[in-house]
Amino acid sequence: MKVGNTPEVAAALASTHPAAAPHEKAKAAASSAIPSSADPSATLELSGAASTLLAGGTPAEFDAEKVARISKAIENGSYRIDAGVIADKLIGNAQELLAKVQP
Repeated sequence: MKVGNTPEVAAALASTHPAAAPHEKAKAAASSAIPSSADPSATLELSGAASTLLAGGTPAEFDAEKVARISKAIENGSYRIDAGVIADKLIGNAQELLAKVQP
């Protein structure tokens, strides 16, 4: 099950702007929301993550061979999940985020 990725949602998005990608819609909405006579003291600063998302980010890599290997391992029951590795990565991500927040 994919949350928020139903065929109805995809069809609704495609019918409104078939050629526009979601991040392009966000850019268009953001730029059209800025009035031409904005107060110079009113400023908005986006985070690095928000700027990256609006700019389209980095292209996602897709390793079809890796997906095939994992799918085969799941099918034959040999795929194992290492909870320790997952926990280490979660802790590392949390530490990285906390380091960015603290001055």
